[in-house]
Amino acid sequence: MEFDYLVIGAGSAGCATAARVSESGRYTVALIEAGGKDSNPWIHVPVGYFKTMGNPELDWMYRTQADPGLNGRDIPWPRGKVLGGSSSINGLLYVRGQAEDFDGWRQLGNEGWGWDDVLPYFKKAETWKGTAQSENRGADGPLSVSPTRLKRDVVDHWITAAVAAGYKHNPDYNSGDQEGVGYFQLTLDGGRRCSAAKAYLKPARGRKNLSVFTHAQTERIVITDGRATGAVVNQNGTPKTFTARREVILCAGAIGSPQILMLSGIGAAEDLATKGIQIVKHLPGVGQNLQDHLQARPVFKTTLGTINVEINSLFKQGLIGLQYLLSQTGPMTMAASLGTGFIKSDERLATPDIQFHIQPWSADKPADGPHRFSGFTASVLQMRPESTGHLKLASADYRDHPEIHPNYLATDTDQRTLVKGIQIARQIARTDPLAGYITEEHAPGAGVAFDDYDATLNWARDTAVTIYHPTGTCKMGRDPLAVVDPRLRVHGVLGLRVADASIMPVITSGNTNAPCIMIGEKVAAMVLEDAGT
Repeated sequence: MEFDYLVIGAGSAGCATAARVSESGRYTVALIEAGGKDSNPWIHVPVGYFKTMGNPELDWMYRTQADPGLNGRDIPWPRGKVLGGSSSINGLLYVRGQAEDFDGWRQLGNEGWGWDDVLPYFKKAETWKGTAQSENRGADGPLSVSPTRLKRDVVDHWITAAVAAGYKHNPDYNSGDQEGVGYFQLTLDGGRRCSAAKAYLKPARGRKNLSVFTHAQTERIVITDGRATGAVVNQNGTPKTFTARREVILCAGAIGSPQILMLSGIGAAEDLATKGIQIVKHLPGVGQNLQDHLQARPVFKTTLGTINVEINSLFKQGLIGLQYLLSQTGPMTMAASLGTGFIKSDERLATPDIQFHIQPWSADKPADGPHRFSGFTASVLQMRPESTGHLKLASADYRDHPEIHPNYLATDTDQRTLVKGIQIARQIARTDPLAGYITEEHAPGAGVAFDDYDATLNWARDTAVTIYHPTGTCKMGRDPLAVVDPRLRVHGVLGLRVADASIMPVITSGNTNAPCIMIGEKVAAMVLEDAGT
């Protein structure tokens, strides 16, 4: 069980890292995944996220602690536990973020992470299959990125109404200019999901120098004389020690990576001591700086046909299934959202600060099924929240989920921005041509007046949920809370890197899957450069 490199976590970043490091054939790589193979058929059907989220075979099933910002509610935090990680269970939405996000990282002292530095890795990762071409898009990468195959009138009318309300249309928000409204781009290949496992692992699985271990949960990193030399891994109930001749690369995500570091004695010394964990390196920032996107979900009843009524009988569901089997088209190719918008809550802002997810369906809880009426959802979130939370170990047992304290809506800016986003959603719904097709606002509803700030904020606190973008818990930088340096090496521990959403010093503007894949591409290039290849 000895390899040149151990990559822990086969999610978006881990799959890219393992595939690229093993590509030259010069080094042996072990990819270690706590979940199983991506063989569940619902993983590969785009709409299958309804079946995969909440399935303990595929989802870590994390849950937050009671959060004051949500009026004391605790909420689910799904994360992928399978080859491909969250890219195998997510909503397929592909958003790079704003150039300013990455330039901001560089301005914080993270050289090599500005937009001009990371753009080549975004391009290297993707094959863009849209008609709108740009010098900023990739043409021969492993990840298929496509326009949506599904259109619906209610989304078309929302986009037209948003333009009438003063927001510009943008056919390619990933081209370098994010601002505007349009349809989402998806990690879709034909009519099937293109997860990180499909894009990176499937072509690489025949390599003799790449070994993939599933059902293998990491208990801790082995650190000898200040250097990471391997990992203790429990595979199917049997502890095994894997040895890394060169490096351990931790890609277990914004929850898993800090948890593994803390279990290995890397973290805040006083906290680890209370769990009986021997201190290896005092890094107080491990588990801190937790950021996430919180979505409020206004819902509107409409006379237009939506998914709610398209699937309201077994007969209709059967026809939809048959359509997908025969042509890989129709509602089963639907991503989590169809339309999107990146707009400013205040025109004085330099860049957009809120994002819309327009869904041609509605539900109180998606797991309970759609509403009986025809409705759509105009989900809105603040892209760059000021509020930060933290993780802490519940115990020294690797099997116990850590405590998750999101600390949502803890600042005035976050509260004002989300309320403004909800007001914009309601205003667009009152704008033609969309207004003519809306019969009633279901949520927040007539009981919450448009200009009642306190009632709107309280509705958000009572109903808002995560949109599944936890980041920042092993932040990159040189400040006292930084965990890794700009080459993603853990401060004070040799031979150990972290490469996933946890290294983001500030959350990106939008969905986080695309940046995670970029991080995997970039760390692989740095690893090979440092190895002299």
